[in-house]
Amino acid sequence: MSAAGPRHCPGRVVVVGAGLAGLSTAIRLAAAGVEVTVCEREARPGGRMGRVERDGFAFDTGPSVLTMPELVGDLYELAGESMTDHLTLTRLDPAYRAVFHDGSELAVRASVEAMAAEIADRIGPGEARRFEGFAERLRALYEVELPHFIDTNYDSALDLAKPAAMARLIRLGGFRRVWSLVASHLSDWRLRRLFTFQSLYAGLSPFEALGLYAVIAYMDCVAGVYGVAGGMHAVSAGLAELAVRCGVDLRLATPVERVDVVGGRARGVVTAAGEHLPAAVVVCTPDLPVAYRDLLPADATPRRVRRLCYSPSCVVVHLGLSRPLAGSAVHNVHFAADYRAGFDDLRAGRLQRDPSWLLSVPTRYEPAMAPPGGDVAFVLVPAPNLRGPTGAQLDWDAQAPREIEQAVARLERAGYGPVGEARVVAEAVTPADWQRQGMAAGTPFAASHRFAQTGPFRPANVAPRVDGVVFAGSGTVPGVGVPMVLLSGRLAAERVKQILPRRGPAEMT
Repeated sequence: MSAAGPRHCPGRVVVVGAGLAGLSTAIRLAAAGVEVTVCEREARPGGRMGRVERDGFAFDTGPSVLTMPELVGDLYELAGESMTDHLTLTRLDPAYRAVFHDGSELAVRASVEAMAAEIADRIGPGEARRFEGFAERLRALYEVELPHFIDTNYDSALDLAKPAAMARLIRLGGFRRVWSLVASHLSDWRLRRLFTFQSLYAGLSPFEALGLYAVIAYMDCVAGVYGVAGGMHAVSAGLAELAVRCGVDLRLATPVERVDVVGGRARGVVTAAGEHLPAAVVVCTPDLPVAYRDLLPADATPRRVRRLCYSPSCVVVHLGLSRPLAGSAVHNVHFAADYRAGFDDLRAGRLQRDPSWLLSVPTRYEPAMAPPGGDVAFVLVPAPNLRGPTGAQLDWDAQAPREIEQAVARLERAGYGPVGEARVVAEAVTPADWQRQGMAAGTPFAASHRFAQTGPFRPANVAPRVDGVVFAGSGTVPGVGVPMVLLSGRLAAERVKQILPRRGPAEMT
């Protein structure tokens, strides 16, 4: 045991999955003195923040940006350690390079002051002043949302009854639409696009998402975006090592076949190898609907989970290149001419006719991810999930090679150079692949964040029909994204510590 402290809580907890949610939960419990075993089906930790290595190239398979790194730092502090002794972070400047259909560009700079100067130079001083007011509004929204509506467990809709916080949220525009909120502060069409596209992370168009989700733009574009030495997978690998130092029994290449449920109570898990691991509480971190389907009895799934509406999906094309992409930043967002039409297509469940797309080039801050002189990149294009009419009917495995060619063509048209000639490794990840990886509806963005699936209306992080089962991850509270998933581990650990004292001695094995 490390500096996490003495053990004092009886009973073992088994956590299914060593992604960010599972590791966050495990570290917090171990630091509180709980005996924890983590079972991960893959041979390395990370979950969606994984790593694939081919022909000398290293590809991060999940998130391309780290925001709110203090949430990672909190986990190290629980163990009496400092994150900076284990992870090297660099605030990216620019965080994004935004490219618009008319050829204009904007850089999302690393501070409000620098961004205001960028806007003053490219658009005008009046818009720069409006941006400064907008940034302050985002900060205020974040400060009221985080403690009262994000970093909190819900037992019922009545938990929303926080009059002072709710009144402030209404005054700040939290219940307007994201587009309307942003447009009330910013007049330039490029800035309106730049600070609203993030609502897609919540599975919604900015024209339908509540202003609550403007805080994603705060996390992304105001609080800062960070690169990690070794790539994003270094975060999950570092947390796995921290968990082990805290005394967690981390078992890789150990798929869990089911939760052992006796008399309506979880008694542990059964692995694919047939081993029974007894536990007082089981924490499930696979995509929540899939965890219900694959790990729990058929009658355990609540009606709310059966009726979920899902976020759009995406196609990701990973590229290993023999030469650098010309003129790219780490993150490059290319906006379509008809911004709204793309969201309308996704809402209708069809392929976008003219998509906006993201190019991420992690070798700009971590060149070791490619052989000398090379580049690693991925192109992300939003796509319908497998519940939409097009997504369900399309043969995605046949479509995958076409997606690679389309990605190469997009990059060449955008002026990044002769990408086809430089291609060494190429692989497309489609909605069908996301589904095979265990993501409901073939989307890595989980259930959408429409109001009826937010806060107390999102699937709960405790199983209502099986005592002793807790959930963490993007499918439960608070939602999607690296910060939210890390917080879900904190909320899950709280639930576990509430359950453990209720268990009798016979259940504490």
